[in-house]
Amino acid sequence: MATRRSFMAGMLAAGLVPKPTWAEAGNPSYLSAARKPDGQYVLCGLGEDGAICFEIDLPDRGHAAAAHPTLPEAVAFARRPGTYAIVLDCRHGLTKARLEAPTGRHFYGHGAFSADGDLLFTTENDFDAAAGIVGVWDVRNQYTRVGEFSSHGTGPHDIKLMPDGKTLIVANGGIETHPETGRTKLNLHSMRSNLSYLTLDGKLVAKVELPAEHQRNSIRHLAVSDGSEVAFAMQWQGDLSNDLPLLGIHNRRIEKPRLFGDPSVRTMRGYLGSVAFNSNTNQIATTSPRSGAVHIIEDGGFHRSLQLADVCGVATYSGGFIVTTGSGVVRASETRISKHQMAWDNHLIAI
Repeated sequence: MATRRSFMAGMLAAGLVPKPTWAEAGNPSYLSAARKPDGQYVLCGLGEDGAICFEIDLPDRGHAAAAHPTLPEAVAFARRPGTYAIVLDCRHGLTKARLEAPTGRHFYGHGAFSADGDLLFTTENDFDAAAGIVGVWDVRNQYTRVGEFSSHGTGPHDIKLMPDGKTLIVANGGIETHPETGRTKLNLHSMRSNLSYLTLDGKLVAKVELPAEHQRNSIRHLAVSDGSEVAFAMQWQGDLSNDLPLLGIHNRRIEKPRLFGDPSVRTMRGYLGSVAFNSNTNQIATTSPRSGAVHIIEDGGFHRSLQLADVCGVATYSGGFIVTTGSGVVRASETRISKHQMAWDNHLIAI
């Protein structure tokens, strides 16, 4: 007589047992790392209404997360220069696997899944060679590392999968760091950031650099529209008194990126924290925790701003944008505001 285990294994092999979904984790719309009042770090799932669907303890401060496209699991990345990432079963609050950066590497706090969820791509620093790397992990085989390739730049930070499902976009921030000197920036006199478009096996499709006057503008975070436009948020590494733009858009059909006059280095104190692209409304939102501002840019360059202290996380929702702050606020509109005993970290990741 067949055992229950062998029966279930047969059902799984035949594809007759439904796979778990995000609905079984409370149906969250977003992920965010946070710090609780007692100092414990957690990863939370949030609904569009700002309610917390789940929270799972983390061993240290998190940065961003990557949500599996179908399964209720997420990869929580340590804050740069972290050497580990935690794969979490968001249904049961359990650690499914732990990713360790290879010797001589550290993660940059971001990752992206392939469209089918079978591969995870991570941005990494080969710090002795001062070279950017994209690591490749086999999700089906307990997140075993199966390869790597060049990011075609220095200091790769954010990484996204393009809508074609065949191309990755990497924000190479251009800044060289080394664990021996912590977060000290070692090459400001010669840094140069870029956007690199790569195939899933690492072939360079296109590389986009900014004009010479932007030599100290570090491209850090990305948002991609349904039409494959890439919005990129930058962080300035020089004098904060100038008016150089901190936000740009690139379309591969057009060679040069479009840069917006505002938000600028001076108005944002040189720092954009996050960026989101709402394809339904054709709007881009950026945040700056240093200036306590959210900027929303519409087609044609018109923009409006909102002052919100310590705001950083931003993502799209059906009616516009939802943001989070270090004081625990989750805000989607003037009337949709939640407050939690959480210090939300830098990023709000849409599932």
